[in-house]
Amino acid sequence: MTAAKLVGKKSVKLRPGSLNGRRGFRFEKAAQENGFHFIVGIDESGRGPLAGPVVAAAVLLYDHEFCELIRNSKRLSAEQREVAFHEIMHKATVGVGVVSETVIDSINILRASYHAMVVAVTQLIGRMPAQITGQPDFEQKVHLLVDGNSFKSDLPYSYKTIIDGDNLCLSIACASIVAKVIRDRILHTYDCIFPHWGFAKHKGYATKEHRAAIKKFGVAPIHRHSFLRLINSKVESPRLQEELLVRALEYARR
Repeated sequence: MTAAKLVGKKSVKLRPGSLNGRRGFRFEKAAQENGFHFIVGIDESGRGPLAGPVVAAAVLLYDHEFCELIRNSKRLSAEQREVAFHEIMHKATVGVGVVSETVIDSINILRASYHAMVVAVTQLIGRMPAQITGQPDFEQKVHLLVDGNSFKSDLPYSYKTIIDGDNLCLSIACASIVAKVIRDRILHTYDCIFPHWGFAKHKGYATKEHRAAIKKFGVAPIHRHSFLRLINSKVESPRLQEELLVRALEYARR
């Protein structure tokens, strides 16, 4: 029998991979037991695409009971992400960092991802009440839960990296949904400005259609030149897919 959790008047099925309920809140609970008051989940969207920005989100939940399905944004449909996004925005303080393709080309995608996360956290803290952030011990009360196995910043807060965090931690999963929804909206806007490349469909990832559009129309202003060296504009390299996969795996391990 499929378990269901009653939240208000709505019954939510606890599907495989769902982080609704106590199971997904264990990292936050552990941080609370260690004396932290403000636990922030952080994730990014857009490390791997050939075009567009990398977007990070920081989410501080004040209610962890959700009606909508919450899990890794990649495991939700676009419609599910949108409805989850709206519930998250009503139950959390949220910060978002957007780092452009120009900066990615300048400092590399890993550093750009870190920078987007720092911007997101800084924005979130700035949205909290001054009577809270102005407390002498506020910095000691903040703890960051970051998706992945590495994080670097000058932020004065403690943090924990969690490999596969968007599949294990509720706050990180919420951040992954926010980052993905915001980035998809940005790419939809770019698609209106640069319609030849089909950004609304592939979101800048290296699909067959995207690579064909680059060959036919050249590069758009939002393409990442540091990524495009993998593509020959005249003859497609037979090793392209393998090289893209290797690069994606390298970034995932960092």
